[in-house]
Amino acid sequence: MKRPFVIVMGLLVAGAAVLAKGLENWNRIGDANWRAEDGAIVADRGKGGFLVSKNAYRDFQIRAEFWADHTTNSGVFIRCSDPNAITATNAYEVNIYDQRPDPSYGTGGIVNVAKVSRMPKAGGKWNTYEITAKGAQLTVVLNGVQTANVQDSLHAQGPFALQFGNGPNDAPGGVIKWRKVQIKPL
Repeated sequence: MKRPFVIVMGLLVAGAAVLAKGLENWNRIGDANWRAEDGAIVADRGKGGFLVSKNAYRDFQIRAEFWADHTTNSGVFIRCSDPNAITATNAYEVNIYDQRPDPSYGTGGIVNVAKVSRMPKAGGKWNTYEITAKGAQLTVVLNGVQTANVQDSLHAQGPFALQFGNGPNDAPGGVIKWRKVQIKPL
């Protein structure tokens, strides 16, 4: 029997007060200025950082809405093997980065694993990611369009993380906003 979507760590759209409380259910890594604002979790300053789920997952589907500035470097990192030092080599990074110097792993791709052809642009609007990991099968859907579909078994399980990253040459990254972050174990 499939479980209904579970809203992760208290990230609810009911209001900023609930969202602020929901931040307590995440581990914060780095110095990003995560905060609740207008029904979303927002970061726009710092050298980079993550909100890391306290639970680990193996097979799941994540559905998350995000708003990214055109210069934003962000993403959803899944199956993180080291939740205290997250990188694209110890987790899968489902990227949000419209201005990535190498666009083959830009928005919609999985960095170093699944290239995206004709990278979609996410900047300046609300977008929806649906990320499915079942065994070695990884699938990414951005705004209803599949952007990645690959078999890779390097990372089997772990927490997931929402990223606020640096821009090119370690310049401050653009704004990232998250809302309606849900996970359904499979």
